[in-house]
Amino acid sequence: MRHPAAVVAWCTAALVLILDQLTKLWAVATLEGQPDRQIIGDLLRFSFVRNPGAAFGLGGGATIIFSLIAIVVAVVLFRMSTRLTSLWWGIALGLMLGGAVGNLLDRIFREPAALQGHVVDFLRLPNWPVFNVADMSLVTAAILIVALSLFNVPYDAREEATA
Repeated sequence: MRHPAAVVAWCTAALVLILDQLTKLWAVATLEGQPDRQIIGDLLRFSFVRNPGAAFGLGGGATIIFSLIAIVVAVVLFRMSTRLTSLWWGIALGLMLGGAVGNLLDRIFREPAALQGHVVDFLRLPNWPVFNVADMSLVTAAILIVALSLFNVPYDAREEATA
């Protein structure tokens, strides 16, 4: 039987993945080809973009490489999640796994071709690149992982035994 932290990781990843894919389906159906829409004044806008690159649109010609890296990251995160004993690490790894798989699905299944698909982004803040739910999840996970590391929170039983 798995530790509840592993189940938390998998449920968190599934929730992020579902929310990410549903919001991207909505964005493609309602925002593509439309002008930006103000949501909260100048603070938040809907702004549809198909991003061929990584963060900030960098590396548009390396989409296949990003796809392969994302596959490796997803496998590593899933394997790590099987050893979890910390609920906080479960949340962090679940956020990271859900975000990585969410953007990976775009790269696999969206145009122009398999493993070269463009990621759907649609949220814009002032002076910030356009992003999506998967991106928010990845950034939140990174912040949480840094905090857990700074506070020396062990993620598995082997770490607890050596601490």
